[in-house]
Amino acid sequence: MSTDPGPRKPDKIAVAVRVIIYAFLAFVGWVVFPALMLWTPGMKLVAAALGVFVAAAVANAVVLRIYEHGQLADIGLGWTNASRRNLLLGVAGGGAAAVLVVIAPVALRIADFTTTSGFGWPSVLFVSLVLLFGAAGEEILFRGYAFQVLVGVLGPFATILPFGVLFAVAHLLNPNQTLLSPVNTALWGVLLGYAFLRSGDLWLPIGLHFGWNWLIALLGAPLSGFTMSVTGLTVHWRVGELWSGGAYGPEGGLFTTLALIGVAIYLNRAPIEQQTAVVTLRSAGSAP
Repeated sequence: MSTDPGPRKPDKIAVAVRVIIYAFLAFVGWVVFPALMLWTPGMKLVAAALGVFVAAAVANAVVLRIYEHGQLADIGLGWTNASRRNLLLGVAGGGAAAVLVVIAPVALRIADFTTTSGFGWPSVLFVSLVLLFGAAGEEILFRGYAFQVLVGVLGPFATILPFGVLFAVAHLLNPNQTLLSPVNTALWGVLLGYAFLRSGDLWLPIGLHFGWNWLIALLGAPLSGFTMSVTGLTVHWRVGELWSGGAYGPEGGLFTTLALIGVAIYLNRAPIEQQTAVVTLRSAGSAP
């Protein structure tokens, strides 16, 4: 007769305590670190991106060390050949979606570009790095420890949607909101959660998030309510806010809603390499 007790059932109270502690650390870090980095008024966006990155890294590192005796690599940040491939696939998918929502309207003559002499490689490099840290920080924060633990305990469907809504709520203070901007942001949150499930790492959602933000900014459209003059391009729309997103940018309009369907298909069919989601497996009782 076998004496194997089978997979250990997770202690839901203990899981809840871990998630609450993680949320507390993340919230405090989100408030404190960007404020500490606001050394000049013009650095608001930089402070926000770097502050969120530091807050996410610290919150995850602390709870991983206390409860898992682990490190940041355990939430899907290990650097492997599969990680590099998934990162590139993410950048390609997010970038293609961004190009679609800007270039397609231009091709249809419902938007056009104007150019200035504002292009400069140092500016492009600087903004690219800021956007990379911003995307990585948000993914580590929203698809990191708490998300992965709850996927293991509650299952993917009970976790992805609430975190998608939470992702949208976190962006509600962004300027120039539209009726569709919270909806599209929540849908993005759902797709980024699905990207983690497809890959078992954070590199795919980081790449997807960065690719979208990067190309939107480079093509001269507002990004989540913020306008960044990076390449000297500016998009001007001949349609209303419902489609264009107005001053919030494409994320506030129907073009993005439609593009997200394509992103979902891409994630389902792309040759993504599955990695081991260590924290999720442990929380589900499927790994030591």
